[in-house]
Amino acid sequence: MTHRRAPLRRVTVNGDSMRPGLEPGDRLLVVGFLRPRPGDVVAVVDPRDAGRVLVKRVAAVDASGGGLITVLGDFPEASTDSRTFGAVDRSLVLGRAVYRYWPEGRRGRLQG
Repeated sequence: MTHRRAPLRRVTVNGDSMRPGLEPGDRLLVVGFLRPRPGDVVAVVDPRDAGRVLVKRVAAVDASGGGLITVLGDFPEASTDSRTFGAVDRSLVLGRAVYRYWPEGRRGRLQG
């Protein structure tokens, strides 16, 4: 599956890796043209499986211009992230998650 950078996209959180801030089933609005910064939640193509999209937090952005981003889950014991597959190329980042639109009771802006 090929993922193209879209201005807006919707993603669903799967698994426990982003608990407690994000729960499995949370649905997020992702903006593709916002540059990821440390602390931001992003949607990123899994570097091991291009058909899978991960939701992770940006831990570091390569300041030397190399284009690499370190992404980590908030719950390390349940997360497969840069600790497993290393930093990812910026081109794999689909965008920054800015808003949770489901479930209704948890709806609202996401803070970095």
